[in-house]
Amino acid sequence: MGKVTIVMQKVLIVTNDFPPRSGGIQSFVHALATRLPAGRVVVYAPAWPGAADFDARQPFPVVRHPTSLMLPVPTVARRARAALTEHGCDTVLFGAAAPLGLLAPGLRRAGASRIVALTHGHEAGWAALPGARALLRRIGDHVDVLTYLGEYFRIRLAKALTPAAAARMVRLAPGVDNESFRPGAGGAAIRERLGIAPDAPVVLCVSRMVPRKGQDTLIEAWPQVLARLRAEPVPEGAGPAAEPALLLVGDGPYARDLRQLVQRRQLAGSVIFTGPVPWEDLPAYYDAGTIFAMPCRTRRRGLDVEGLGIVYLEASATGLPVIGGDSGGAPDAILPGETGYVVGGRDVGALTERLIQLLRDPRGATTMGEKGIAWVDREWRWGIVAGRLAEILAG
Repeated sequence: MGKVTIVMQKVLIVTNDFPPRSGGIQSFVHALATRLPAGRVVVYAPAWPGAADFDARQPFPVVRHPTSLMLPVPTVARRARAALTEHGCDTVLFGAAAPLGLLAPGLRRAGASRIVALTHGHEAGWAALPGARALLRRIGDHVDVLTYLGEYFRIRLAKALTPAAAARMVRLAPGVDNESFRPGAGGAAIRERLGIAPDAPVVLCVSRMVPRKGQDTLIEAWPQVLARLRAEPVPEGAGPAAEPALLLVGDGPYARDLRQLVQRRQLAGSVIFTGPVPWEDLPAYYDAGTIFAMPCRTRRRGLDVEGLGIVYLEASATGLPVIGGDSGGAPDAILPGETGYVVGGRDVGALTERLIQLLRDPRGATTMGEKGIAWVDREWRWGIVAGRLAEILAG
């Protein structure tokens, strides 16, 4: 067969989710934008503190809306159409299908020949609510492709769409920068800065601090983990083992509750909160860990659900075995028994057993980490994702 050539047109990305505002969707959309060909992409996004400095560093123009939120209202529609025509774009990529995908018909009339909309976790919530479901169905009917993160979300979204729209769905999940997230990315310096012994086992969680992510389940499991490890006999002639640490990286509205829980459980000496960490420093924090754990859970009867859990894949790329929750698409980022384990997001007992298992078996944990590195390189590298996106946009 001959080589297939993909002709890339000029793409306008219309999105509420874009840096310098932080978040998983923001990082996903930005990574896609930076991997489109130079000179073939324009972004239309809300204003956000620090946007001017951020935009000046990008290899593409960013058109900022005057406010921090864009809704599918006439002023936003007018500015989106103006950006499309002014920059000569003929393809539109919505960073999130809901709600801005409702602008699709107007952009089609303005000259967009192909329209693609990404979906994430929150569109599954739309699919479950009657009024929002009707809007999601309308979006599906007016775009050429809706993407989905994994099979869990494909099934939930398809129920809200017309059969024709459901048939046009295509999988597109985030990738991992495995040149940045890798073993030896600077973890020793992080341990020294935080006062963690070089040989201490570290259970790491990197995530925004909101109830869905399950840091409280980790904290509830931690006293039993410590007690069981301390009760183990020390081999004759060996010195005392370094005390394990639970390292919680990130910030968010649930942080105060988590800190209070640590105080109530009298764990202040072994649970470390880092607060917010710049994205460019995250690989070093992963590299400071021994095991990665984020026991996420579904909340609000399925309205608050994990989209994928890219943090599991970043941890795998760094060589860590992972323990994830059973919410939404999170299990798609773990090969059970090979790169890690999936536990119930509220099951403190199951989480405790998996933590003890990996902490007692460093060799087995290392093997899981090695399998994770290979899996990410084989299936989750950004180069692979960028190729899929190019095919989707070109049709």
